[in-house]
Amino acid sequence: MGGGRERRRVVVTGLGLVTSIGSGRREVWEAAIEGRSGAAPITLFDPVNHETKFACEVKGFEPTDFVDRKAARRMDRFAQLAVAAALLAVEDAGLELNGGSDRVGAMIASGVGGLQTFQEQAQIYHERGPDRMSPFFITMMVANMGAAQVSMTLGLRGPLSCPVTACASGNHAIGDATEAIRRGQADVMLAGGADACVTGMGIAAFNSVKALSTRNDDPAGASRPFDLARDGFVMGEGGAVLVLEALEQAVARGADVICEVVGYGMSGDAHHVTEPDPSGRPAANAMRMALDDAGVPPEAVDYVNAHGTSTPVGDASEVRVVQIALGEDVAARTAVSSTKSMHGHCLGAAGGVEAALAAMAIREGTIPPTINLESLDPECEGVDHVANRAREADVRVALSNAFGFGGHNATIVLARAES
Repeated sequence: MGGGRERRRVVVTGLGLVTSIGSGRREVWEAAIEGRSGAAPITLFDPVNHETKFACEVKGFEPTDFVDRKAARRMDRFAQLAVAAALLAVEDAGLELNGGSDRVGAMIASGVGGLQTFQEQAQIYHERGPDRMSPFFITMMVANMGAAQVSMTLGLRGPLSCPVTACASGNHAIGDATEAIRRGQADVMLAGGADACVTGMGIAAFNSVKALSTRNDDPAGASRPFDLARDGFVMGEGGAVLVLEALEQAVARGADVICEVVGYGMSGDAHHVTEPDPSGRPAANAMRMALDDAGVPPEAVDYVNAHGTSTPVGDASEVRVVQIALGEDVAARTAVSSTKSMHGHCLGAAGGVEAALAAMAIREGTIPPTINLESLDPECEGVDHVANRAREADVRVALSNAFGFGGHNATIVLARAES
């Protein structure tokens, strides 16, 4: 808040989720606990010429369930998902905005932005000429329009931003939004992310860098973090928004507090555009910063929701990161799972989806599993993997990791809200 005053505590009071395993807090949580995969053959375009022919699509999504037809036509799919998630989050929190507020803001991240719009308009440009492009091209494509559309739809005039840090974007949004409340610039923030990259160009681009699984004969078994047979991640899409609220306001209005955001840390690898630093030290620094910010010792961590993308290099690297950050003895008894095994890698939405599931692990006393973990890669040993089945556990402190192309690292610490 400045002026030497004690920073305010920030709690989570609502979760809005639109994913391949369901929509809404309860539906997504039940799917995650049951270990259901959202992967299936691609329907959003014809993937016949693509090396990967499956993804974690949001099924049956109708933007007009959330906004009117005219507004929907002027949004890319990623922005539609962002608005849908925000509206679900506000409803879940029981938050009355009364037409808008100067004390409510939004940090809605996107790793890519309007890729479908870009692809469609590029084709129009090349086939029909420059004078046939849509006047809405820019305002549908640019990555900040998820945040902008949420702000305009809900009348939010508080702090507004869109972190764009690849796969770490969602965690940066949650962390930055937490800081805005701590500083006293807002009382409530909607924080998370959205991406919709299940497009011909999106799948082809990630295939070109050999990042995606090509297990076309078994989509549901393709995302297998930490497994010896993993061969790449499964593209996901979705929107995920958390309602973050100053504790005193949440208590005053009788809100149902899910958990507290107690720590945030970030760092840079300064190493490579796609590969993590092999030492693991920079990403471990982000985890340590987050723990220091939270005032939580490593041995108090009960659960880590791993970035765990199901890539050969990334998963083994993250286990080393956790060992460095927590210490090998603590890491060995710390529960770890990657929910990307179920909902896929949602890019800029990943941090929001995974923070929401970590929050629910605290709330419900159950840790969602890493499914498809049949044969643990020896290079991924050293942590307590929650494999294939959910585990009941007293989760008081949970970490959520996110690591993005370009060496962006971000960790969020969530904890049971104590009075």
